[in-house]
Amino acid sequence: MMRHRVLTLLRWLNRSPDWLHGALCRWGVAAIFWRSGQTKVTGFSINESTFDLFRDEYRVPLLPPDLAAVLATVSEHLFPALLVIGLASRLSAGALLGMTLTIQIFVYPGSWPDHLLWASALVYVVLRGPGQLSLDHLIRRRCDDSRERFRP
Repeated sequence: MMRHRVLTLLRWLNRSPDWLHGALCRWGVAAIFWRSGQTKVTGFSINESTFDLFRDEYRVPLLPPDLAAVLATVSEHLFPALLVIGLASRLSAGALLGMTLTIQIFVYPGSWPDHLLWASALVYVVLRGPGQLSLDHLIRRRCDDSRERFRP
């Protein structure tokens, strides 16, 4: 009896729609980065404290601190917004994955459990795509439909 219930539950879980997995990965990680980006701005201006953080605490190699602050702030707003609507999802997830790796290696190496969780969701989107609940999916369908119409 118990075995039957477990098997029924597993069958039900295996039928979960792929669009749901992609959407949850996109939206979950987007929220994390968006909220981080929001701490760096007031209105449309980057806070002076953000520049101070990048000068004194974060110290990302290869980039001047002020440039790193601007790039991080813009990235933490642009790429999450694109992930939420599912536009350029693989590119956005890849960019945030690069940011996650940079944070892990150079800024907060002790926070690897959080970064591993973020990276897992981002890798899913990079490898599997955003799913059907995305603008990427709609664009691809339109492109495929138009190719079919013009095929000799």
